[in-house]
Amino acid sequence: MAIFESLGKYRNTGLLILRVGLGVMMMVHGLPKLMGGPDGWTKLGASMKVVHIDFLPMLWGFMAAASEGIGGFLLILGLFFRPVNLLLVITMIIAALVHFAKGDGLDGAGHAIELGIVFFSLIFIGPGKYSIDKK
Repeated sequence: MAIFESLGKYRNTGLLILRVGLGVMMMVHGLPKLMGGPDGWTKLGASMKVVHIDFLPMLWGFMAAASEGIGGFLLILGLFFRPVNLLLVITMIIAALVHFAKGDGLDGAGHAIELGIVFFSLIFIGPGKYSIDKK
């Protein structure tokens, strides 16, 4: 269709919309976890047991909360774009594994898997020209 053929020239606008949308949603999920403090971080970090890491749960929980909360903000800005996406991929892998361990199956883990795929893809695509990291 002719109307869609010209949209390719708005690739960077599309990346901006994607970054802002995903960034806001990650902040919505991550900032309450970040504000949960050491007790919340310890509970969140206990999720690492699914990969047989049971030391320093507070650190792992803080890292997951920061990846989502602060990482979401950095995603919006397009700052430290690829490292942030890598941290988000790791966070989504652990989230999916936790859902599988609880017996939730693909219905429970699907959202984390989908986001992990998007974040992994963004590592290759880059932030686009409307970002601080623009190339």
